[in-house]
Amino acid sequence: MPNCMKGRELFMQENRMQSSAAQSNAAQSDIAQRDTTQSNAAPDIDRIQYLTETLNRAAKAYYAEDREIMSNYEYDALYDELAELEERTGIVLANSPTVHVGYEAVEELPKERHESPMLSLGKTKEREELRSWLGGNAAVLSWKLDGLTIVLTYRQGRLAKAVTRGDGEIGEVITNNARTFKNLPLQIACQGELILRGEAVISYSDFEALNQGLEEAERYKNPRNLCSGSVRQLNNEITAGRNVQFYAFSLVKAEGVDFHNSRMEQFAFLEGQGFQVVEHYLVDAETILDRVNFFEHKIRSYEIPSDGLVLTYEDIAYGQSLGRTAKFPRDSIAFKWADEIRETRLLEMGWSASRTGLINPVAIFEPVELEGTTVSRASVHNVSIVKGLELGIGDRITVYKANMIIPQIAENLTRSGSLEIPEVCPVCGEKTQIRQVNEVQSLYCTNEKCAAKQIKAFTLFVSRDALNIDGLSEATLEKFIDRGFIHEFADLFELSRYRDEITQMEGFGEKSFQNLMASIETARDTTLPRLIYGLGIAGIGVANAKLLCRHFHYDLGQLRQADEESLSEIEGVGPVLADAIAAYMRDEDNLRALDRLLAVLRIEAPAEDTSGQTLSGMSFVITGSLNHFENRNELKELIEQKGGKVTGSVTGKTTCLINNDIASNSSKNKKAKELGVAILSEEDFMEQYL
Repeated sequence: MPNCMKGRELFMQENRMQSSAAQSNAAQSDIAQRDTTQSNAAPDIDRIQYLTETLNRAAKAYYAEDREIMSNYEYDALYDELAELEERTGIVLANSPTVHVGYEAVEELPKERHESPMLSLGKTKEREELRSWLGGNAAVLSWKLDGLTIVLTYRQGRLAKAVTRGDGEIGEVITNNARTFKNLPLQIACQGELILRGEAVISYSDFEALNQGLEEAERYKNPRNLCSGSVRQLNNEITAGRNVQFYAFSLVKAEGVDFHNSRMEQFAFLEGQGFQVVEHYLVDAETILDRVNFFEHKIRSYEIPSDGLVLTYEDIAYGQSLGRTAKFPRDSIAFKWADEIRETRLLEMGWSASRTGLINPVAIFEPVELEGTTVSRASVHNVSIVKGLELGIGDRITVYKANMIIPQIAENLTRSGSLEIPEVCPVCGEKTQIRQVNEVQSLYCTNEKCAAKQIKAFTLFVSRDALNIDGLSEATLEKFIDRGFIHEFADLFELSRYRDEITQMEGFGEKSFQNLMASIETARDTTLPRLIYGLGIAGIGVANAKLLCRHFHYDLGQLRQADEESLSEIEGVGPVLADAIAAYMRDEDNLRALDRLLAVLRIEAPAEDTSGQTLSGMSFVITGSLNHFENRNELKELIEQKGGKVTGSVTGKTTCLINNDIASNSSKNKKAKELGVAILSEEDFMEQYL
């Protein structure tokens, strides 16, 4: 699978956690009832007021708070209903989203008014309407990227200013942040004032890479939210670490440059100045549908988030002569992918537990073809949406792919409301609890020892310095836990029982299963320090695990019986670690799981050679590159074998600092000099201590 597709697939998985709110429930009901006829003007006015408030709340969440409280499908349906009501009644409220663009800029960043308003675009989902809109004219068709729109100003060839779209009239000044966009030229050849617009975006793969390093509760829901949060930072060091890219899509002003009335020449000019521009093509009535089909095929593997296309007249003067409406320019139109909707039947509701205790509902339905792929599952996100859709097993539902990517339920045609919310966790069987946060009801497992909450513990247990089991990534562990294959560490060594199920899982096959089994079998032969470290006792790292094993002569029975007092007397342990170790070894569940684990492992205890403990009681710090050892860990291992200890910082107890650059002004060298600690080169250390 290409990297871009991997990023897209993982993005789809992460979207199981997409935020929703109570407004979404009302919106689902609204869609189902939008054909209901109002009998008099008063209900029309009430409905207009309700839709205006609901859509404005959704816009505020999306533009100002980087979260989503309803899907694009829901928003578009309610927006279209509001526009129809306004046209039929002639009533348009002052704060209607049909006449106001975007949302007010956040308070934390400086604000500035745009030289010319940034309008939204009229939109269509009908391909023939695009051809009709051309009216015999040529136009430029390009991506409509899904990120954060930015206006850039260059003066005398240098970036002078960057401002977000904001509410279309006033945006936020993010110049310092824009300077960190990884593909943005800070200096260009054009010396006159140049103003252009473009989209700041984060690719699917960069989105996934950043999210992998975050706890689940902190993860961003989609690349657009991550990009918005990254660009609107007060500290541009944060922006710099997010791999934000910029794609230009229109030119506002270029002093002294003649584009011969051509949009295509404007794009060529921007490319000549070093800007990356959105992919674009010149089309007419004969070629436009083929080119739309081209984009439709490409979006399935496109690395940059996009929610449609933009069509703009090639003839600049002609487009400008058409003017604008209160909200839309008449020289451009947006094309949004028509949601391909299929009717199917709900077969089952899966409940997927996560490391935070959150249990996510996943709809499983009769397979249908959507956007060229077979789909049988869709995240329902939370209990509020389950209730709002009034779901029940066997209900007839309609499903679609949001932005042609993420499977979603559009409507429930049956609305039986018979689905029962689980009272016990699907992983551990303990009681669940419905909690309400910000008007959203979600299901949680109440068991703190639920295996689903211990994913970090499993990840540590299989890591290189612990049991070193290849083939068990965090994502794979989550799948195994979710399916009930593993509840505690010993279960990892009994995965062969689930051969049929695992080989049928996505990303697995017979060969990968056999490789995993071989890795697990190899991991059965381990050492006591690896096991102690892998247990995940609070504060016990690799070095402390080795220290404990040496102290107790590699006798786990002695370690299990040790109390806080005897543990705290061990050099390098102290009272905090002693309490953590003793507490772990007193816990009956831990001991039962440990005994079961010992039954499936083969632990080799090295024969101690006390005569070789020449560095006993000594403490060393290693920094810089080495010449005689492959890396610092190799030297560290040797020191520990001889009874010494290696720490990360220089203190008054440090025997010596090992640094081949003795004359450097590094912080460790300075500290050693302040404390009178010897600084030895690698060769001097070997001669003196080895």
